[in-house]
Amino acid sequence: MDMALAERMLELVRAVPPGRVTTYGDIAAAAGSRSPRLAGRVLAEMSDESVPWYRVVRADGTPAPHLRDEQTGRLAEEGVRVRDGRVDLRKLRWRW
Repeated sequence: MDMALAERMLELVRAVPPGRVTTYGDIAAAAGSRSPRLAGRVLAEMSDESVPWYRVVRADGTPAPHLRDEQTGRLAEEGVRVRDGRVDLRKLRWRW
């Protein structure tokens, strides 16, 4: 894995403010990659408490299935509503 690319991805996630979300694809593109899956892998394997991983959702606004309960709970604590299983990306998407 390109460690410089992975660190750029982690820094981008750290930059997403509370109450906002971004997508795996947004993270990948902003870091210089074409792979949303790589962004997911980086978050799964390399993130720590300083990385608000739960602010990253899929392209359709849904949380990661295996983390749904924890992710939606953390987002709710920041005021992000998940309706019908999705975050409204038109209103809450963070872009650089």
